[in-house]
Amino acid sequence: MCLILVAWRVHPDYPLVVAANRDEFFARPTAPAAFWKDAPQVLAGRDLEAGGTWMGVTRTGRFAALTNFRDPAQNRSGAPSRGALVADFLAGEETPHTCLERIAPRASQCNGYNLLVGDGETLWWASNMGGEPRRLESGVYGISNHLLDTPWPKVGAGKTALAQALDSLPDDEALFGLLQDDGIHPDEHLPQTGISLDWERLLSSAFVKSPDYGTRSSTVLSIGRDGWVGFDEQTWLQGAQRGPRLHYRFTSPARGTESPVDRSDAPSSDAGCRPP
Repeated sequence: MCLILVAWRVHPDYPLVVAANRDEFFARPTAPAAFWKDAPQVLAGRDLEAGGTWMGVTRTGRFAALTNFRDPAQNRSGAPSRGALVADFLAGEETPHTCLERIAPRASQCNGYNLLVGDGETLWWASNMGGEPRRLESGVYGISNHLLDTPWPKVGAGKTALAQALDSLPDDEALFGLLQDDGIHPDEHLPQTGISLDWERLLSSAFVKSPDYGTRSSTVLSIGRDGWVGFDEQTWLQGAQRGPRLHYRFTSPARGTESPVDRSDAPSSDAGCRPP
């Protein structure tokens, strides 16, 4: 993902609410959200190039998501897949803290990232670009392509919009609405991350649009206090055209069912979150 907005233990009925956009080159192949055949408890999209994912949830309520840290000078070709960190947590049974302790010795082998992992009891953030892993208290958080809550314009605007959108739950249209904000922020508020000013402008919006690179999917996840999980994914095609929109609802293997409802006949092939 290139923008993750999280409300953790803020809403009385929904302890976890996530609204996230994934930006990527349109040429990178990816499978849309589905339960994985090789890990049936995992619901996530999948990067068909590297095999990992950028965000997902499990039948038991485990959650993980990742953004890349934008620093072209430090990117290394051939580094291990960051998406594997998300996939490994979702497919495993470790507590979030144990998982982060396990991966810490090899975190520096990866290019820069932010990682969120949660199991319904705790939610943790970690990055290999600075700071110790942090157990998150109740609150609204935002991550783009820098560290947690770095005050980039779209992070600040997104957090404010998320806090307001919580009042509309269980209706998620306000959440999808904030993810479609394509407003470009003024130059004086833009970060300087080592890319051109034209790209800083383009990437300053929550919803990114360009011919070859842009927002590929918008995802809203909500987990209720009763264990009810909602996972909605709107895919986007070139030209900011709507692709399929998938809806998953489930509780547990014993009590719930899981089935997508596709409201679009447009085909989709999406991929991970990687700034140019």
